[in-house]
Amino acid sequence: NRQSIKKIIYKHKFDLIINCAAMARIVECEKNESKAINININGTFNLAKEILAYEIKFKNKIKFIHISSDGVYSSKKGNYSEKSTLGPYNTYGWTKLASEFIVKFIDNHVIIRTRFFDKKKIKFKKSASDIYTSSIEVGDLVKKIKIISLKNFKGIVNIGSKRHSDYRAYKKYKSDLKTCKRKDIIKKLNVNLAKDSSMNLSLFNKVKR
Repeated sequence: NRQSIKKIIYKHKFDLIINCAAMARIVECEKNESKAINININGTFNLAKEILAYEIKFKNKIKFIHISSDGVYSSKKGNYSEKSTLGPYNTYGWTKLASEFIVKFIDNHVIIRTRFFDKKKIKFKKSASDIYTSSIEVGDLVKKIKIISLKNFKGIVNIGSKRHSDYRAYKKYKSDLKTCKRKDIIKKLNVNLAKDSSMNLSLFNKVKR
């Protein structure tokens, strides 16, 4: 809602805004594409437009950190850098890529490509041993967002952990987790999933020094 966004920005006069708002459930995005577009693209557009209007009126720059996704990469062979060819493989990925283009209109922007999970909310009983990512526990992600927020950095940056399978990442926090294969999850959910969306993290490691 642009009016509520405007009211909040003008009232608090933020120096920094971190946008975590998104419709991120892959199955839900596939079932309701219009809702995904409205939240992930139109919502980002409304926020960016009000930030730009504020900056023009008050001549005060806002640092805008936007949480994007590793889903903007084709996620087939891994080790994706910020300069890798983009190729989303589902509705969610396409909406996050579109939102990135919007964010770039804000001068002082940081786009964080990531994948994260909450160790306290691992509800599933099985996880794939042949899906590889750089997914990071949300508590660790928050710490790294803080680091990047304090640096004089603008642009796109991958943030995550070392390459691992989904099963290995979650097993650490859920000892009774069982293993399965990627094809089993695809068959059950009827959605396309990453094979290897692991990211090259060298840029973040350089920036954080």
